[in-house]
Amino acid sequence: MASPITQITKRQWTTEEIRQQNLYELETMIAEQNQALNKLLAITGDLDKAGVLDAVVAMVKAKEGIAEIVMEQATRKPVTNLINNMMSAAGALTAIDPSSTEKLASSAVHGLKEAESQNHNGKKLGVFQMVKAFRDPDVNRAIKFGLNFLKGMGKGLDK
Repeated sequence: MASPITQITKRQWTTEEIRQQNLYELETMIAEQNQALNKLLAITGDLDKAGVLDAVVAMVKAKEGIAEIVMEQATRKPVTNLINNMMSAAGALTAIDPSSTEKLASSAVHGLKEAESQNHNGKKLGVFQMVKAFRDPDVNRAIKFGLNFLKGMGKGLDK
């Protein structure tokens, strides 16, 4: 009868065996990805012919100088103002209900189309026509919306 196993030893791979295993895995991957590697080599060859790789190498060598220039440009007052304005605008847009924005945008598009079609009719606008326009439900709705918008904006400016 065989003796019981009392100790398990983990096999230690030599550096040469690990190297051979890595080479085998690399060969397998190259064989499986032959077409992709050929395309990649063609792209890098074209980039080298165009001088792009030389430019990339030069940029990598000059990375500290480029980083300094980028930081110098990014910390200029107009750039920081732009970033701050974009962040404020993004914050304002996230506070608005998307359905309201969609309705307002489509209404503005419709209004622009209507204004463009009526703008070239050659008729002058008289005082009585303006008074009559206030009674038009569509015009009245837009004026009411504009006045409510201005009232809300005024309240916001008071804070």
